[in-house]
Amino acid sequence: MMRNISILGSTGSIGTQALDVVDKLNLKVWALTANSRIDMLEQQIRKYKPKIAAVVDEKKALELKQNVADTNTKVLAGMDGLMEAACVREAQAVLNSVVGMVGLEPTLAALEEGKDLALANKETLVAGGKLVMETAKRKGVSILPVDSEHSAIFQCIQGANSQKEIKKLIITASGGSFFGKKKEELENVTVEQALNHPNWSMGAKITIDSATLMNKGLEVIEAYWLFGLPVEKIDVVVHRESVIHSMIEYVDNSVIAQLGVADMRIPIQYAITYPQRFESPAQELDLVKIGTMSFYEPDYETFKCLKTCIKAIKAGGLAPTIANGANEAANALFRKGKIKFLDIGNLVESAVENVAAGDYTTLKEVLDADKRAREYVCKVTGEF
Repeated sequence: MMRNISILGSTGSIGTQALDVVDKLNLKVWALTANSRIDMLEQQIRKYKPKIAAVVDEKKALELKQNVADTNTKVLAGMDGLMEAACVREAQAVLNSVVGMVGLEPTLAALEEGKDLALANKETLVAGGKLVMETAKRKGVSILPVDSEHSAIFQCIQGANSQKEIKKLIITASGGSFFGKKKEELENVTVEQALNHPNWSMGAKITIDSATLMNKGLEVIEAYWLFGLPVEKIDVVVHRESVIHSMIEYVDNSVIAQLGVADMRIPIQYAITYPQRFESPAQELDLVKIGTMSFYEPDYETFKCLKTCIKAIKAGGLAPTIANGANEAANALFRKGKIKFLDIGNLVESAVENVAAGDYTTLKEVLDADKRAREYVCKVTGEF
């Protein structure tokens, strides 16, 4: 069990639920970070008394520093602060739950320091999967998935004697806010409608990604890196009830699934306590109450982000980085009311087709590709 941890993104949805698990298991927190929500971070500092707290927004960091001057917590700012929080000597593991590409550098820093990683920041593997997996292997540390789908696969794989026994991975998708709708019905949907997820309580960026099925595309790429299977052996099925979090099919056609209530504290806790299991703060699953479960094929044409991500990982190299960068830019523009919902998928597809990719061996190449993708979206939309 990870008794001493740092939590990057502690004021977000995953971060706050991770602190529920910390309370349940009586763990020690050595570092906490936030983007800008310093009121909540101050409360966490006073409760958990971390050695370090970092705020990405440098002005907010200065404000927080004044507010907690009566504590022993050192307040840091910007990316340098985030990196230092990821490398606190006393923490044996880091839970990375920051949102977006910003999570890549602290992930690599934590791995270089020899820390096990509980990973909820899927963009880390999408954008720089080769670097991340090579670093983890070189340093001899573990990457434990926190995403409910990858945690489910990880749990199901525990029954495999070797990878050769696995026929395919089956990632489940809720279908998001607009399941069953066609393009003409999505022309003028609002941000508020897209944020109305049927099952999960998540941050705004991730909820929009769920509505476009970009989230599922990112998860296919993440699964490719985590489990070492070709994309042809990774399927996606829409499962509206979000009870089965993912499955694996063995070569004998047996299918093993992981089920549970839609509560992220279950995969968070398993990543922290692996290979052990403990009582969870989550509720028990009542199958009788659920009654029935449904399954559907994804609509790859209406929700083209999923198809584009699969195309990107097949292309390899920096193509997934381009897809992710374009999506982050487009997703943000939609949330600001600058573009329409369907524009997100069109922009991601166009970026993968038109922005130079190629292979990579360095972090700089990944960051440069991400920048090119974002600049492309800005140029096409006229929004800077």
